[in-house]
Amino acid sequence: MALIRRSGFARIGFGVVALITGAALTTGCGSSSDEHPHSGPRVVAASSWEAAFAKAAGASDVTVIVPASIKHAPDYDPKPSDLAEVAHADYVLYAQFEGFAGKIKDAAGSHAKLVEVNLDNAKDTMESEVRRLGDTFGTRPAADAWITGFETEYSRLSGDIKAAWQGGQPPKVVQQTFLDFAAQMSGAQVLGTYGPAPVTPGQVADLSAKNPQFVFDNEQMSTGPVLPGSAAKQIALTNYPSQDQDLLSVYRDTATKITAALRG
Repeated sequence: MALIRRSGFARIGFGVVALITGAALTTGCGSSSDEHPHSGPRVVAASSWEAAFAKAAGASDVTVIVPASIKHAPDYDPKPSDLAEVAHADYVLYAQFEGFAGKIKDAAGSHAKLVEVNLDNAKDTMESEVRRLGDTFGTRPAADAWITGFETEYSRLSGDIKAAWQGGQPPKVVQQTFLDFAAQMSGAQVLGTYGPAPVTPGQVADLSAKNPQFVFDNEQMSTGPVLPGSAAKQIALTNYPSQDQDLLSVYRDTATKITAALRG
């Protein structure tokens, strides 16, 4: 999640509801499960973040409603093809701040199970969610295998960052509030946090006075320089997968950016 804004998605207007109804009717007239061959559960995810959790849990048939290229999901207007996918789903994954997911499912007449996902990349929370989804999908062995590989890669990435610490000391950072996982993986000393509300002049003064070396900024919610005039280097990080709905890409990209900044 950034991250897409935690404040939630925009409400679906009457025009979109009509669009949903039309898509549901079209789907009911011309589609059947036989026209959608698949292996394992059909999963529709509100965003690429939920999709990455689903794939880590062992789901292979995953469709995303909001394209990964759209950084601010409320700007996205669902298409009939999105709604047709929902009508054939076994599971619809959403986060609490994505209110449109349930409305799409209900309006499309889907019998899918609506599953709320705790979108948090902190290691323990993420692994717990992946296991839970594996149990939900009936793919727990695949979820456990993914977690085993993840833990090996996470340890390597964390070690790479710590090997780049300047003078062997953890970096001193100010971070956007939804980037705890980045500070956790890097072993950073967090001097303060900001967001999701815009940073006030008073906050800028207070955070700058702490003399951080880096600012971990959430690129999905970025408003530009966080501490203008400060010597702190700002690093744009993301909670969302950069490719193929691969959750590991979040940690790899984060480690690459932080390591590069530490090495100057």
